[in-house]
Amino acid sequence: MAAQLRVYPGSKDACFEGEPATVHVTLREILPLIALAQRNKYLWLQDFLDDEICVTPDLYDVLRAFRSYRPSA
Repeated sequence: MAAQLRVYPGSKDACFEGEPATVHVTLREILPLIALAQRNKYLWLQDFLDDEICVTPDLYDVLRAFRSYRPSA
């Protein structure tokens, strides 16, 4: 017997078309997963390389400073 497709009406809380869904996670949760995926060269990570992320202004400032940081020998 073939499965039948059922259509349910959307809830009032559903995202509107064109409005991206968001999920809030901590850097502590996501950083080890991203590092592991990069270290092991998982191909799925490439699918998200052009995605934008939202960071707090203080983290952005630290990352900008770190990018130009050159340790002394």
